[in-house]
Amino acid sequence: MVTPEMRAETLRRLRGGTGRLATIALKTLDAEYPWFRELPAQDRSWVGTVAQAGIASFVTYFADPQAGHRGALEMFASAPPELTRAISLQHTLTIVRTFVAIVESHSDDFAAPGAEIHLRESILRYSREIAFSAAEVYARAAESRGAWDARLEALVVDALVRGEVDDDLPSRAAALGWKPGPTLVMVGMTDGPLGEVQSAELRRIIRRASHGALVGIHGEDLVVIARSDGDLHELSEALLPSFGPGPVVVGPPAITLVEVARSTRAAMNGASAAPAWSLAPRPVDADDLLPERVLVGDAAAGARLIAVAYDPIATAGGSLKETVATFLDCGRSLELASRTMFVHANTVRYRLKKVAELTGWDVLSTRDAHVLQTAFALGRLRDAAAAPL
Repeated sequence: MVTPEMRAETLRRLRGGTGRLATIALKTLDAEYPWFRELPAQDRSWVGTVAQAGIASFVTYFADPQAGHRGALEMFASAPPELTRAISLQHTLTIVRTFVAIVESHSDDFAAPGAEIHLRESILRYSREIAFSAAEVYARAAESRGAWDARLEALVVDALVRGEVDDDLPSRAAALGWKPGPTLVMVGMTDGPLGEVQSAELRRIIRRASHGALVGIHGEDLVVIARSDGDLHELSEALLPSFGPGPVVVGPPAITLVEVARSTRAAMNGASAAPAWSLAPRPVDADDLLPERVLVGDAAAGARLIAVAYDPIATAGGSLKETVATFLDCGRSLELASRTMFVHANTVRYRLKKVAELTGWDVLSTRDAHVLQTAFALGRLRDAAAAPL
């Protein structure tokens, strides 16, 4: 039976030996664990602070066991939140076990005669409080980091969607794990409205396919910005099941954040325009939707369409521009176009083949003819606006 006098004497001895116990614990960590020796001086100092607070907390617990949980939490309150980043939960539990072992091994030195078993039992009960407190501290830190990362991710994706790349954006993106390199941008819809748990699970699935991917979920709109050193086409196929029904648009390849912003804008506009092309593949490249993007007011799509599908033909010479324009204006009829131009139908066919080789678009194909017809309409309007009055 432990008397109040024995408890009081044990408590007095513990209070007098806290500094010595903390010193022994730190020396033991330094001798037995290489990871502790390799910590920066500041981190080691934080651990020392936690050690002293932990032993002082045990003394408080021994004096009043009802204050155990609060005292255990105060052990970690003495260190800054950055400690949870510098030292893993596993290492923290190692530190806790070391502190407990040190106090237990010196229990005979501090316990009053006859109170040795009582002191050891108190140490064991307190070690349970410390373990739960450590898990709680790390869980709170992870939750806080997760909430902060989510807000930061939303800011970064929103800036890329708007095309606003300021001086702070690269560091924000880097904090989320993104770094310059081959980047895939995909835009589509989620599989219906998502709750918080479903959104978190979707992000985990996407990041398993591409570590450090940026994910934006706005209502039912889903934006994925995935960095990869592998094949981007294979990555797009791996990410495709993450999207719900409807069009999925892939932006142009990008490396820098400025290029990623342009690709994101192209993909967003492509997603808005995709319903205009009922036979569009899934996924579809944003550049394959240039005519439809023009219809939704994408000025960049109009400029690119002129640059890749009109200007090369206009500057090639050899009547290619006239032939394409006449063929399109004649309802894509070889015979009518040849009569209108007073040339043989084979001549028209030969020139159109040259256009396909030059631009990659075959005007004899229905889809390619639509692309070229839109490009020629835009090119003519531009040339007319630039012509002197």
